[in-house]
Amino acid sequence: MAGSLNKVMIIGHLGRDPEVRHTQAGAPIVSMNVATSESWRDKNTNERKERTEWHRVVIFNDKLGEIAEKYLRKGSKVYLEGQLATRKWTDKDNVERYTTEIVLARFGGALTLLDRQQTGPGAPSSQDDYGTTRSSSEPRRQRDPLDDDVPF
Repeated sequence: MAGSLNKVMIIGHLGRDPEVRHTQAGAPIVSMNVATSESWRDKNTNERKERTEWHRVVIFNDKLGEIAEKYLRKGSKVYLEGQLATRKWTDKDNVERYTTEIVLARFGGALTLLDRQQTGPGAPSSQDDYGTTRSSSEPRRQRDPLDDDVPF
């Protein structure tokens, strides 16, 4: 294999308010749980079924962390781009445990607030014209005025 890719993109709702901790340097580390759901009709009973999957998300990006802390609340709808990471930790009973998380690292993560357009004073300053908040290492997309008139 020539290379590999570790990229996760999800759209979901927060299960509770984000939990924010700060490093000794003052940088935020944001933890949150995001639910994604799918629904379908059972072919045999014609009953509506739904399945919800919960995802642990950790934000290490200062700017995205500040935006998450300020604007996200339980129930907020978000689009996230990050990477899967599994870490090992030891619980209080000295048992080794593993957890897999979606990590929005210092570079390369994305967070889009989908509930409403953030405009005016106090809006996230790093959003581009599409409402996407990206890490500072990614180029800012320019809005193409022709995109609004394309019929497909």
